[in-house]
Amino acid sequence: MTSVNEVRQTFIDFFDGKGHTPVASAPLVPRNDPTLLFNNAGMVPFKNVFTGAEKRDYARAVSSQKCVRAGGKHNDLDNVGYTARHHTFFEMLGNFSFGDYFKEEAIAYAWELLTKDYGLPKDKLTVTVYHEDEEAPVLWKKIAGLTDDRIIKIATSDNYWSMGDTGPCGPCSEIFFDHGDHVPGGPPGSPDEDGDRFIEIWNLVFMQFDQQTGGEKIALPKPSIDTGMGLERIAAVLQGKHDNYDTDMMRALIEASADASSVAADGDHAVSHRVIADHLRATSFLIADGVLPSNEGRGYVLRRIMRRAMRHAHIIGAKDPLMHRLVPALVTQMGQAYPELQRAQALVTETLKLEEERFRVTLDRGLKLLDDEVAQLGDAKTLAGEAAFKLYDTYGFPLDLTQDALRTKGIEVDTDGFDAAMARQKAEARAAWSGSGDAATEVIWLELRDEHGATEFLGYDTEVAEGQIVALLKDGELVDTLAAGDEGSVIVNQTPFYAESGGQMGDTGIMIGAEGVEFCVTDTAKRGGDLHVHVGKVAKGGLTTGGIVELRVDGERRSRLRANHSATHLLHEALRRVLGDHVTQKGSMVSQDRLRFDISHPRAITAEELAEVEVIVNSVVRDNSDVTTRLMTPDEAIEAGALALFGEKYGDEVRVLSMGHSGPQDRAGFFSTELCGGTHVRRLGDIALIKILSESAVSSGVRRIEALTGETARQYMASQEAKAKAAADALKTSIDDLPGRVAQLVEERKKLERELSEARKQAALASAGGGGGAAAPAVQEIAGIKVMARRLDGVPAKELRGLVDDGKKEIGSGVVAVVAIADGKAAVAVGVTDDLTSKLSAVDLVRAGSAALGGKGGGGRPDMAQAGGPDVDKADEALAAITSQVAEPASAA
Repeated sequence: MTSVNEVRQTFIDFFDGKGHTPVASAPLVPRNDPTLLFNNAGMVPFKNVFTGAEKRDYARAVSSQKCVRAGGKHNDLDNVGYTARHHTFFEMLGNFSFGDYFKEEAIAYAWELLTKDYGLPKDKLTVTVYHEDEEAPVLWKKIAGLTDDRIIKIATSDNYWSMGDTGPCGPCSEIFFDHGDHVPGGPPGSPDEDGDRFIEIWNLVFMQFDQQTGGEKIALPKPSIDTGMGLERIAAVLQGKHDNYDTDMMRALIEASADASSVAADGDHAVSHRVIADHLRATSFLIADGVLPSNEGRGYVLRRIMRRAMRHAHIIGAKDPLMHRLVPALVTQMGQAYPELQRAQALVTETLKLEEERFRVTLDRGLKLLDDEVAQLGDAKTLAGEAAFKLYDTYGFPLDLTQDALRTKGIEVDTDGFDAAMARQKAEARAAWSGSGDAATEVIWLELRDEHGATEFLGYDTEVAEGQIVALLKDGELVDTLAAGDEGSVIVNQTPFYAESGGQMGDTGIMIGAEGVEFCVTDTAKRGGDLHVHVGKVAKGGLTTGGIVELRVDGERRSRLRANHSATHLLHEALRRVLGDHVTQKGSMVSQDRLRFDISHPRAITAEELAEVEVIVNSVVRDNSDVTTRLMTPDEAIEAGALALFGEKYGDEVRVLSMGHSGPQDRAGFFSTELCGGTHVRRLGDIALIKILSESAVSSGVRRIEALTGETARQYMASQEAKAKAAADALKTSIDDLPGRVAQLVEERKKLERELSEARKQAALASAGGGGGAAAPAVQEIAGIKVMARRLDGVPAKELRGLVDDGKKEIGSGVVAVVAIADGKAAVAVGVTDDLTSKLSAVDLVRAGSAALGGKGGGGRPDMAQAGGPDVDKADEALAAITSQVAEPASAA
């Protein structure tokens, strides 16, 4: 038997041998078509190549593209499990020519692969062609030898493909496999074509025209080829099966479901096992590609698929959560072909387990309510929309889950009534909002959020994507266009731009539209809860609501932001280990240049502690382990050891970031585990280096750490080294000996300063004049009290106290007053010996001297005081004022 994995590899190897470049599957979230919820065909990733908007370095390609059809016009969800060939997730095999080869080669390759490499009997193959295509029938006869009865001309759009109302288009040729006359059904185009005898296995699209506005078709200068063959379908044919769910891969997943639930794979619960197997693939690959369950957009579709599978797990009687236990079986089957499934296994498992645990709590109550509503219907066959909305609003039942639960009972749901109830609730929520000022301004964001839904954030795993403009604002008002030179805000339905939150700055970059339109994004802000608002200026052309733009994040800046954000997690944990578990983050700022974050800590962090922290974090960085992302509830994450960051707002589910290898002081099995919605490095080695710059006080009990990472840290350290080298060169020593040399110079300087101070003092005293003029004696007696009054030039104010102390020792008992003039400033100091402080206060005396110098006040003790003043020409007057003040208390006595 040829396994599904072998069928896929054979296809890729065949076209690789024909000069096609193997191209890995694009993620399920389309980066180049914002009008699609998910990639739903093999050609979607190549859309811009076909239109000429994108150039690649190959003209032929082959791929096996992951696809999901569970929303929008391509919605197969309701049929999955009940039919032989409907899936939510499937793989599309395809070979592509971008203006290289055309019909003849495409048909020849298809026939060779099917009949030689796959070994299908030629007489079992029938083809269709578009009735206006005269070339294809001739080529099928020439290459495959098919007779006219096995080349069926189809006049409907089934055999004509177009990318849209305008753009590339062309006829198709579909290849069918005949399962034999024992299976009911007729060939395509016949009245019995809906039977299962003839199954389409491959569609060859001959892209040869450009559809113009108005209906005219123009021949493309370089016709192209786009083919699509469902892997599940061709595998079923090659394995001799009529049902896709009987192939080895799907059967292995069905058996895993049966084993885990202890319920037979076949029989009464066969449909449930098929639903579980199919939905396991869809949910796991969506989660691996960055989609997480939510109540909006792609996350809502994912939740619908998950809950449908989980309801079927409930139907078969599974007592415990089932889906997450099947992930290893899926990884075994598909992990080699899709490594992203292996990388995300922990996230997939955790998300499925969490969602099923939460859903099972409400499922029984919801189904009981549904049963009560059905019991009241009597003979009616339609459930009221209000009842279905109550299930949605109260118990989180998606509408289609209610429809699926009622399907076996033959009961429909009033969907118009459901929509009316939904609209009424939204209107009531809007009416409840009131406010003024900033709050009133917020109304416009809430209305936009209500009208267009949350912005789909694609930035966890890409920095380039296409988006459709849903709103434009200028000067705070909604507008239809933004012209060149206009500053404004742009909201798109999906974006790789991170909006500022959790301390991480918003992304910058550029939007590019048709005909050279450019909008420079200078900031990305979050408004209305989860709208990403791109703020900037139109550099070229003009933007229009509804237009398609390519969004390109400034990758270099984003890389630095990611490194700095991940570094805060590592620093946070290292500080807790060095300083204690009382350390918690009190705020943060993550920019492209540096990071800072505030922590609770009662004292300054020593240099030795910072050095220890730095050693720890860089050791973890050098381990270069993967950063692991999981989805949990906030309570469960915290219970498991994750740290919640200050100021972060958390919803029902949170992203849990784990970094570093486990150890004796691990946190949830890792060095660091925190709740965080920011963007982070994929491997810790991407941080490269963490350098702490400083720590300082922010407020009582809060310290601030500032640090650098990566190239910025390297440049800083290189700059510091250059400065150290320059200093060493100036001192004619080596960097190693620089600290000792500097210490020596400091000591020598202190010694010289002491010597200079003493010399200056002696010189000043030798030339000093007394109060009342230069001829006055240095020491005089006033009212029986010795007074030493001196004016000194060129003596700094800081040396006056020493001079006063020396004077007091010299006279033994009395008052010493010194006025010094230096650097254009006057200073006065007064000392009173201890035996006289009961009669005289140095503070009163110095204030008298300061007043004469034009100063105000002065301070000190009764035995020593100092002051200053601006009037340097009044030195003698200051000394005279002091001596006069000495005489007055004596006269009073």
